Amino acid sequence: MKMIINGKKVDSVSGETFDVLAPATGKVIESVPKATAEDVEKAIDAAVAGQKVWEQVPISERAKVLYKFLDIVEQNKESLAQTLSAENGKPINEARAEIGNINIGFSGFIEHAKHYYGSIIPPGTEAGQESHMQLVTREPIGVVACIIPFNFPCDLYDQKVAPALMMGNAAIVLPSSDNPLTLMRLTEMLVEAGVPNGAIQCLTAPGAVKSTAVADPRVHLVTLTGSTEVGIDTAKIAAGNLTHTALELGGNDAFILLEDGDVDLAVEEMVWGRMYNTGQVCCASKRFLIHNSLKDEFAKKCVERIKQMKVGMPDQEDTQIACLISEKAAIKVEKEVELTVQQGGKIILGGHRNGAFYEPTVIVDVPKTADVAKDMEIFGPVVPIIGFDTDEEAIEIANNSIFGLSSCVFSRDQKRAFKVAKAMEAGGAVINGASFFRAFEMPFGGWKHSGIGTEGVMSTFDEMTRVKNIVLKNIYE
Repeated sequence: MKMIINGKKVDSVSGETFDVLAPATGKVIESVPKATAEDVEKAIDAAVAGQKVWEQVPISERAKVLYKFLDIVEQNKESLAQTLSAENGKPINEARAEIGNINIGFSGFIEHAKHYYGSIIPPGTEAGQESHMQLVTREPIGVVACIIPFNFPCDLYDQKVAPALMMGNAAIVLPSSDNPLTLMRLTEMLVEAGVPNGAIQCLTAPGAVKSTAVADPRVHLVTLTGSTEVGIDTAKIAAGNLTHTALELGGNDAFILLEDGDVDLAVEEMVWGRMYNTGQVCCASKRFLIHNSLKDEFAKKCVERIKQMKVGMPDQEDTQIACLISEKAAIKVEKEVELTVQQGGKIILGGHRNGAFYEPTVIVDVPKTADVAKDMEIFGPVVPIIGFDTDEEAIEIANNSIFGLSSCVFSRDQKRAFKVAKAMEAGGAVINGASFFRAFEMPFGGWKHSGIGTEGVMSTFDEMTRVKNIVLKNIYE
């Protein structure tokens, strides 16, 4: 498969390639070009020119192009899902759901763009300004570098590329090297739908080469979803040119079950909020703070419920939990579980690795001083259970973290639940549901080391445009 630069399918200027492996089997799916800094510079050259062409296309015509793209996706949805499942390792039914989200995400941004209006500050609103009218408009920010992670590549493509294009920007897609194939195909489909040369491009670039785009002053916005470490490094590079950044980073979300909460509901939400995508979710519930009076019951029911789930190969129709993105990722989870045990935890389910597969794991008796109770984000299907006695203690544990992406609380008392939700230092708080909640419409983003800015139909256009004030001076004299 080739990269897309300036509307053409191309190899790297170096001629080098790298293999994309199926994490479940270790087999090569396909080889892709290994982009160089020179390739990135060529893409930026094309993006600067292509953006000028694309921004002149009326919003209604941009919408037609993107709807044509959605038609092409619909015609190829099963092959896209199979590709995504193979290269990512997620169960095929989860892959189908993610491909299905493309229509939801793109349509939301397309329709919102038609109603993203400017404002007028009428004459006389401010003393001394009686003769002047002030028009507040939004214009494209320019060239947008879209750095997309492995775990939900298509969902994040929707969140970044759709608003960039609808606002008249050029988008340079930089997917994860672990699984770029589906996004390469989607970019080909956008070109086929009629997005002009340079306005949409996709480069398969190693991490260090991605920094070439971040450092280039002709890139006006870097929108990145990834780890906090990569986000901080990206922000430092971007600061050299005062380049705008929108960063959705790591999380270690607290899941609080108060003593009046519904244990059975909490267990079902644990399945959704921790086992989906084999636990590789930024806003997954990762620290399970359970009232001491319910701790044993919750742990027992978690084990029983997880045992009912089918662990298998990603392409099997009945698989509910599959592998991680790589054996390297699974080894990291393995070491983090071992550390949690060393710090006082006790494994009552799972705890074993086989290649890229890591068993769903439940750990009890985790002290609130353990790394996982604070800042160690385990990116896998692991349920560490931490006890508490009071609402105040639960809030203290939840907030004792550098992260603040999402959070959740379970209680039959809505006032009590709302008080706890309000007290948690996070960009989101779900009441009687897992922290894994992200609708396309909502402004999703984290506090503290979990990010800068928000993403979603409600807010992304503000990130991807610039304000311009046009003053009609003395128009009313």
